[in-house]
Amino acid sequence: MSERPLRFAVVGLGMGQTHCHDIHDANGAELVAVCDLVPERVQKMVERYGCRGTTRFEEILAAPDIDVVNIATPSGMHAEHTIAALRAGKHVICEKPPDVTVAQVDAMIAAQRETGRKLEIIFQTRFEPVYRRIRQTIADGRLGKLIGIHGSVHWWRGQSYYECPGMWKGTWALDGGGSLANQGVHTIDILQWMCGPVVEVYGKYGVYAHEIEAEDKTAAVLTFANGAIGTLTTTTACYPGIDTEILIHGENGCIRTQGGLQMWRIRAETPEAEAEEERQMLALYGPSDKRDAGVSSDPFALATRGHRAQVEDMVCAIREDRDPAITAESARHTVEILNAVYESARLGRPVKLGQ
Repeated sequence: MSERPLRFAVVGLGMGQTHCHDIHDANGAELVAVCDLVPERVQKMVERYGCRGTTRFEEILAAPDIDVVNIATPSGMHAEHTIAALRAGKHVICEKPPDVTVAQVDAMIAAQRETGRKLEIIFQTRFEPVYRRIRQTIADGRLGKLIGIHGSVHWWRGQSYYECPGMWKGTWALDGGGSLANQGVHTIDILQWMCGPVVEVYGKYGVYAHEIEAEDKTAAVLTFANGAIGTLTTTTACYPGIDTEILIHGENGCIRTQGGLQMWRIRAETPEAEAEEERQMLALYGPSDKRDAGVSSDPFALATRGHRAQVEDMVCAIREDRDPAITAESARHTVEILNAVYESARLGRPVKLGQ
């Protein structure tokens, strides 16, 4: 007899709507409940997926038939809601970032250890095959000593994005910042996951094209523990929006992605061998033209495959009694880097991490 599906609830039905879609499609998972403060959002998901709905988080916590709670509330409330769910005996999948301060992430980690429940953080880019391949290539030493590690997030969001009723994006308390904390955090995470920890940052930020509290443009110089120098720039003020670019170069070659793999040149015995490897890599991971819109211009145009993969990973983690693929511990450094960029900008000097 096959195992029964694990029963999921989604709390927060902004980006949480994509979680509903992915849980519905995931193997081994069943969407049984949704929760949001806005009744119309709740009703929309109830009608679409045939689950039950509520505007009271307490009902989700008290429900004995819910195994896993997906937290997709404002970022600055992630720790509060995650800890409550863990202490109610639920496993948790929490949207990125885990929270907006390292202290809050540490509180989540402590609650997970205290309760013994599973906690997974949404950073779906880590599940994309091209970045897994790059990470392994770096780990195998094929690029040699890393020299430069660069990420550019030149996206566009209109003012209306920040002005929906109850909107929390672009605020320090609930978004943790602006383009860096919300849009750029995926790039921070994938860079540190592939290339290792950052030991120092020097950042700048400002507000240029929106009426918001935090920022819509940042730039930072990153020093990695391996000695490489990196740069990171993020914005929601680049009309009409450009796909995120990542460039990593070492003493033996260069890899670049932008809407898929764009370049893969690693030293080989002959130029022909180099070109053939790049041809093979581009055939596997090159740009896709399947979508007309991307997240650089439309926040809801993201592919759901990564969220679904994380839902299925949580199902397996529970059944196999193992850690999920992306723990809060592994995402902690991402928040540390994020906070350090802002701190550096405020102080006007470089900031060392881990001190």
